[in-house]
Amino acid sequence: MIRNAVTEAIFKRQTIREYKHEQITDEMLETLMEAAKRAPSGRNTQPCHVRFVQDAGMLHEMHIDFKNHVGWETPAYTRSDTNPFYHNAPTFVFIYAAHDSAMDAGIMAENICIAAEGMGLGTCIVGSAGALFNDEAGKKWNEKLHVPRDFRYQIGICVGYPNEQPPQKPRFDDRIEIIR
Repeated sequence: MIRNAVTEAIFKRQTIREYKHEQITDEMLETLMEAAKRAPSGRNTQPCHVRFVQDAGMLHEMHIDFKNHVGWETPAYTRSDTNPFYHNAPTFVFIYAAHDSAMDAGIMAENICIAAEGMGLGTCIVGSAGALFNDEAGKKWNEKLHVPRDFRYQIGICVGYPNEQPPQKPRFDDRIEIIR
């Protein structure tokens, strides 16, 4: 197997749900924004709008609205009893796109996550927040984030310095096959 800085970042990357309070550097933020911009998209339409939110107060308010919307006892969200949807990460990335651009948003999210891993940052991909941001209840946040009206939350990413080192989860070898 070929190993290099890129493949190592791919192989090492895992979900982090505990973050240090320290904000990422401006240089790291700029790098992540550039990784997002360089993500490929179908026919180079570049359909995604990305918002990097570092305002802790805003994220906390969003979490309150999210829990009020989905319910405070909702067990469907990982660690929802102790962590907000953004897992207390100092930076949360919102990726919005037109209705048929989920694949482009996913590719962009992967670019951001691999770039973050390469810089020693942790990430957690979050889909559940769409319950708020794609509903009437989240409209005020979409306006505050300057998201075009016809765009929908596709995916989000927690980003920060990891404050945990969970073990790698097993991967299923029987899901990949070579046809020659």
